[in-house]
Amino acid sequence: MSVELIIDSSPQEVTIAILHSGKLVELHKEKSNNNFSVGDIYLGKVKKIMPGLNATFVNVGYEKDAFLHYLDLGSKFKSFAKYTRGVTGGKFNRSSLDFKLEPEIEKTGKIENTLKSNQNILVQIAKEPISTKGPRLSSEISLAGRYLVLVPFSDKVSISQKIKNSAEKERLRRLIESIKPKGFGVIIRTVAQDKKVADLHADMTSLTDRWELCYKKLRNAHAPKKVLGEINRTSALLRDVLNKDFSNIHVNDEALFNEVKLYLQEIAPDKEGIVKLFKGNVSIFENFGIEKQIKTSFGKNVTLKTGVYLIIEHTEALHVIDVNSGQRGKKKDKTQEENALEVNLEAAEEVARQLRLRDMGGIIVVDFIDLKEAKNRKLLHEKMKEFMKADRAKHNILPPSKFGLIQITRQRVRPEMDIKTSEKCPSCNGDGEVFSTILLVDEIESNLRYLSKQRKDKKVRINTHPYLEAFINKKTGLFHSLRKEWQKKYSRTIEVFPTTSYALLEYHFIDGKGEKIHL
Repeated sequence: MSVELIIDSSPQEVTIAILHSGKLVELHKEKSNNNFSVGDIYLGKVKKIMPGLNATFVNVGYEKDAFLHYLDLGSKFKSFAKYTRGVTGGKFNRSSLDFKLEPEIEKTGKIENTLKSNQNILVQIAKEPISTKGPRLSSEISLAGRYLVLVPFSDKVSISQKIKNSAEKERLRRLIESIKPKGFGVIIRTVAQDKKVADLHADMTSLTDRWELCYKKLRNAHAPKKVLGEINRTSALLRDVLNKDFSNIHVNDEALFNEVKLYLQEIAPDKEGIVKLFKGNVSIFENFGIEKQIKTSFGKNVTLKTGVYLIIEHTEALHVIDVNSGQRGKKKDKTQEENALEVNLEAAEEVARQLRLRDMGGIIVVDFIDLKEAKNRKLLHEKMKEFMKADRAKHNILPPSKFGLIQITRQRVRPEMDIKTSEKCPSCNGDGEVFSTILLVDEIESNLRYLSKQRKDKKVRINTHPYLEAFINKKTGLFHSLRKEWQKKYSRTIEVFPTTSYALLEYHFIDGKGEKIHL
């Protein structure tokens, strides 16, 4: 499976698309002025302590105070607080953590006994501002690299559970313990498996340099102040997802192109050659077919090529996804149970893609078509987990209930990706809305495909607005018109007639007898 990264850069924002074998699976947007990204480290000031919530609100410079729960302080909070006081007060003149650590705080402690109003604390953004809520914070600071995660005030070396080889785990543990600075713990990431000593040492050096930078910015700082920013979203994605499957990275901005190349030289020199500067006459997303995929993938209804479709609804408390067989139809050689299972498995793969693509978080309830046999419900559950394996967000998937519902919880650290796919209706003086016109031809072909399976008409006529008729009948360069392509694909005569009385998006199928075909 080839993986491509397409980066569309503009003065206002950078939009990043990840394609798996040409199919859009992730979409990320980063505003140019986003100062509250996950991973950013701030010197904050405690504003209001809430004993009832066992939490506090912290001023980090956002329009709304950020939220910090007692459980997010971390067991080493007192050591962080001592270090913060020492550095901001000028008592500590080095970034080293080689000093006597403070006792760990109790897991069942009270926020009012640990913090006081106007106290300066070092915090990290754990969840970006969402809707009317400010950022969610953590005092368990960590710095993520390509292969390692550096954890201040900890001596523990942890290894990703996905690394199964015991000899490799022991090699990595011995190596990291020999090079890590005193007072720091390290989490060894999955991608560190089988990496050379030089690669891991370079990553460790990069992380300790970042901690040194954090120390320098913290000296004599006054809250609220950002003391260390997470690397930009593009670099963070490359750091977290880059693997041997990546075949191309296309960028439409020369400055960002050079930045990505430099970053790849640091983390994966062998991949530097896959970065390419896009200079086409059309937009980069249009060129790679991403715009059309965005239009088909967002919105309330998502239709698959087979006719199966999902209805996605959002409420304040949860997301609901309803699975429908649509025009797929029942296959004659299969039972109702077998057809339902096939539809559910197809829908499950698309559900997993939708969760990643829209970055949907919280509680998601998926209403699959009812399955009577326990073995089929178990298979659906296993497949759902398999499809979700590629999802980097923490998630949990419950088995189907007796009503055919699968409940999913998925971590949310950023606002959900919400893209408007409807357009202003050209026949409503701008007051109404219609679904995206770019998808209209796809809808006509989908209905044509359905008719070819359900009816034996040798001739089909499509009556539509003259603009649409001209588009379907138009020959493009050396290629046949859409009408001729459809004739060849569906083995029947197809005519497209203009009807001036129709609205721009209106069309109807007519059979050989001149009668309207009802879908």
